[in-house]
Amino acid sequence: MDLKGKCVLLGVSGGIAAYKMANVASALRKLGADVEVIMTKNATQFITPITFETLTGHKCMVDTFDRDFKFEVTHISLAKKADVILVAPATANVIAKMAHGIADDMLTTVVLAAKCPKLVSPAMNTGMLENPITQDNIATLEKYGFTVIPSESGVLACKDVGSGRLPKEEVLLDYIFRAIAKPKDLAGLRIAVTAGPTQEPLDPVRYLTNHSTGKMGYAVARAAAMRGAEVTLIHGPTALQPVRFTEDVPITTAQQMYEAVTSRFDEMDVLVMAAAVADYRPAAVADDKIKKKDGDLSIAVERTPDILGTIGPKKKGQFLCGFSMETRDMLANSSAKLEKKNLDMVVANNLKVAGAGFGVDTNVVTFITPDGARELPLMSKDDVADAILDEILARKSK
Repeated sequence: MDLKGKCVLLGVSGGIAAYKMANVASALRKLGADVEVIMTKNATQFITPITFETLTGHKCMVDTFDRDFKFEVTHISLAKKADVILVAPATANVIAKMAHGIADDMLTTVVLAAKCPKLVSPAMNTGMLENPITQDNIATLEKYGFTVIPSESGVLACKDVGSGRLPKEEVLLDYIFRAIAKPKDLAGLRIAVTAGPTQEPLDPVRYLTNHSTGKMGYAVARAAAMRGAEVTLIHGPTALQPVRFTEDVPITTAQQMYEAVTSRFDEMDVLVMAAAVADYRPAAVADDKIKKKDGDLSIAVERTPDILGTIGPKKKGQFLCGFSMETRDMLANSSAKLEKKNLDMVVANNLKVAGAGFGVDTNVVTFITPDGARELPLMSKDDVADAILDEILARKSK
């Protein structure tokens, strides 16, 4: 994720988790962001300002009346410069002050003056977090447009067990990415994405499946969420981490995916069918493990329900994007799929092309539409995902 040209302002208040913010600042710099840090005086008891100054290349502000800076109204200039503000860890005290417009230090003054997106990550003892006063203050922040990042649960620094832990650094980064990394050109669209394989049981031990890892579909879901869409991710069994900011719908069989997609069809604006859905399943599922035996070793199979074949002819304004993985005659087979299933677009690739197989982080795809075919070069799956969404958006706007 590229954050070049973006300014991220980190507000660090006085909690033990303040030390984690050094990793966040470092990661943001590696992604190209311009990082500014403001600390409360209590925060300097847990980590020194020089740590952040070394990581960011900027003076770490603590004192509102610090005279060691170029002549400008610092709290106003920082408020204008920031593209997003993340206050983390946010103590009960700083949350209470922000909720009620109290600006008695550099951090709360800048937050009050800023008009950019504001993220708050509460981190404190469970009793303090669950206190009705703190909960009211958090609700007040949300009412005024702050995004509150839910605390995690576990063993706290005080040895209590419960909610109040600062989320992992990658979680905080994801919230920053969603706020500023990409334009929200998909806002208002409801997009369903399918991903991964299906598993068709043969007996309690075995099943039929394919080599899909779900990486392409997950990349599409992640990109759509970052661009502001309301995303539902319907996926088969994968080893991938859930995609944040999406509705996660896990399934196992082709029948379950069929039901998950068709039951949501009327609510969709866009369906991106990236899953590798089994075309066949065993005609009968044994109650017990099938034992080794001589003689007939064949497995009777039957067709699974055709998801796109069912909803394609019934669409009422929805944009349907199918996927087609082939090993030969890719253009002919994919073009036939486009027409037969009444799709708006097919993303086709050839398994035999280097960089386009299962389980890799790249892909080589061709967009097939009623206007013809357009081949894309070898790209990361994240870049392919954005290219797919760009094409869908352009075609929906026609």
